[in-house]
Amino acid sequence: MQTKINAKTKQSITYYCSNNADIYKCASVVSSGGIVVYPTDTIYGIGCDPYNDVSVQRIFKIKARNKKKPLPILAARLEDIEKIVSLGKIGKLLARNYWPGALTIVSPLKDNNISTQLTAGKRIIGVRIPNNNCILQLLKHCKYLAGTSANISGEKPPKSALEVMSSSLHHFDALLDGGTVDKGIESTVVDIVDPTAPKIIREGAIKSEELRKVLAIEGP
Repeated sequence: MQTKINAKTKQSITYYCSNNADIYKCASVVSSGGIVVYPTDTIYGIGCDPYNDVSVQRIFKIKARNKKKPLPILAARLEDIEKIVSLGKIGKLLARNYWPGALTIVSPLKDNNISTQLTAGKRIIGVRIPNNNCILQLLKHCKYLAGTSANISGEKPPKSALEVMSSSLHHFDALLDGGTVDKGIESTVVDIVDPTAPKIIREGAIKSEELRKVLAIEGP
């Protein structure tokens, strides 16, 4: 099956989460520098190899996203997350309570090989383990994905493959169809760069009040 974008029609190839071979093919698209749209537990995301500068630049262009806004990274395992960022005591507490799940944790970056385009030149990055079997299977093959919502910046994030296909988002290489996702709401984002003062910078699927209660279990 074709895995490259058709340069003339700009049409992506659709794969299916129900087919393990399709998931593997999507991982091959990522490893070859391609851009994949995929389901998560919150919304459909668009992603690429976070070490590939050219691929990361393509995502910014496809989404018409401000290059000063970093992209988060998805992984399937906590040990993989800890290879690229420093979670610290607070980050590990949040990970135990919410991963896999709808929480993005902004942490100090450890891996100097991550694309500086991805981080907007900063030494911090958002990380998450999503609670969706399809994306977790994809991540087992490609380990990391730069992951952000699969929509033009400012537009509503899609919650199904059908919404992706009918949207104004184009020029990605593959769509991994997992039907309609559970939440349809973006992840909540918490910044723990200063562990003495964690900050909720976006409320999404997890409510701020709930997060504050969890953070109060253990002090900084």
